[in-house]
Amino acid sequence: MESSNFIHDFIDEDLRNNPGMKIHTRFPPEPNGYLHIGHCKALVIDFGTAQKYGGICNLRMDDTNPAKEDTEFVDAIKEDIHWLGFDWGDRFFYGSDYFETTYQLAEKLIMSGDAYVCELSADQFREYRGDLSTPARSPYRDRPAEKSLDLFRRMRAGEFPEGKYTLRAKIDLGSGNFNMRDPVLYRIRYIDHHRQGRKWCIFPMYDFAHPIQDMIEGITHSLCSLEYEDHRPLYNWVRDHVDLPAKPRQIEFARLNVTHTVMSKRFLRHLVETGLVDGWDDPRMPTLCGLRRRGFTAASVLDFIERVGVAKSNSLVDIGLLDYCVREELNRTAKRRIAVLDPVKVVIDNYPDGKVEYFELPNNPNDENSGTRKVPFSKNIFIEADDVSADPPPKFHRMKPDGEVRLMGAYIVRCTDIKTDGDGRIVEVHCTADLETGNGMPADGRKIKGTIHWLSADHCVTSNAALYDKLFTYANMNEIDSSEYEKYLNPDSKKLIAGIRLEESMKDAVQGERFQFVRLGYFTKDSKNDDVYNRIVTLKDSFKL
Repeated sequence: MESSNFIHDFIDEDLRNNPGMKIHTRFPPEPNGYLHIGHCKALVIDFGTAQKYGGICNLRMDDTNPAKEDTEFVDAIKEDIHWLGFDWGDRFFYGSDYFETTYQLAEKLIMSGDAYVCELSADQFREYRGDLSTPARSPYRDRPAEKSLDLFRRMRAGEFPEGKYTLRAKIDLGSGNFNMRDPVLYRIRYIDHHRQGRKWCIFPMYDFAHPIQDMIEGITHSLCSLEYEDHRPLYNWVRDHVDLPAKPRQIEFARLNVTHTVMSKRFLRHLVETGLVDGWDDPRMPTLCGLRRRGFTAASVLDFIERVGVAKSNSLVDIGLLDYCVREELNRTAKRRIAVLDPVKVVIDNYPDGKVEYFELPNNPNDENSGTRKVPFSKNIFIEADDVSADPPPKFHRMKPDGEVRLMGAYIVRCTDIKTDGDGRIVEVHCTADLETGNGMPADGRKIKGTIHWLSADHCVTSNAALYDKLFTYANMNEIDSSEYEKYLNPDSKKLIAGIRLEESMKDAVQGERFQFVRLGYFTKDSKNDDVYNRIVTLKDSFKL
């Protein structure tokens, strides 16, 4: 990350004031789902900032909330980070590793008079919360420290039901920042933890645990998204009231919001668990594993994040920019291959039976080192159904009755007959070829306006294609209440096409290879279905920088 931004400006200031400071950041994902493109921005900022300053970045699983957490997600998070090219070395931690230390620090806050055990129910808590002109209140705020300490230890011992008690910080019930109105630090939860089992029945709140975890690890800069800006005073309060040497600085940046998708992990989980998508790695999902399965490259995702930049205010980014980034890369790097998604058979009547010749086509015209390949040509070929019409509209420059068209890299042919079935669908086309135009150029200089791609019917392989589109029909899903999300799912976000035809060489294609199917888009072999090619992006889009 070479470019500068306001985060770097803050860090530069800290380095001037603290010569010799070694920058130490952390990426703290919650292991209750897979990383999505929004998390990607955060991890690039965390790891990239450390790289820029020659520092280090920890990977810490924020597993303080045991609900929905699982080792499956831990492994997936690691894989995604490595895919993007980042590494945490030996600095991999779990927030739950610090439960005992966090608990001991909470006891010290009680003994110093900075925390107390509160007995308000959830309903009473809301009732006593107050408003901007009325302070909050708690009849338990002046409970003696010894009594609070005794109750807190009994909470840990499992003597009370959920919701009976909470531990609250004693800060300012009249604060204009409601996060400072004696926030809850601990609550009782009887639930299995994915690593701790039933060892703990009280769990620290994120706002309490996170600054402590940062301090234990010696983090210098806690970089987080903008929704934590109002929580920064609480972060600083915890930092300044517990006895740990490190004093990290919290800096907030705008979250990444992208059109036609949502960044709610809860709703993404809902899509998976209800079968509305084919798993966390469904190629329509904004998850990094979904993008990877669809065929996006790590470089294109990082390019997208770099172009979005680091801002202080939230904005909405057109998903077309992500498509643009991968399209730009694949235009330079992807091998060209011919595919016919909706094949119609064409018989070239004047071409000799049994004859096969080979036309040489470039693997990638944008890469002079990519070489060429030989594509077989025979009497029977396949073309796209869209490239032929028995009753063509005006300015139709493809195959039509008595019309000439250029077969890409091969002959000019004239359509002599179009056969249709009872439903009017074209089932076979007959042509004659100008066999003097093997390079596609007529000897008499006549102009041929249309060029179409083709495959020898006797020298191709059969496969299937999955064409993906936007997951939601509405652009700014931030304007939609989450309860209404499902109404905006795009019914055309996935289209499966069976029986496509590919060049013979594609039988040797391996998963992870990316191809430009000429005139059709960029595709890759699906990582779970060997006989399916996923369309990564189309060749062109209306999006412009």
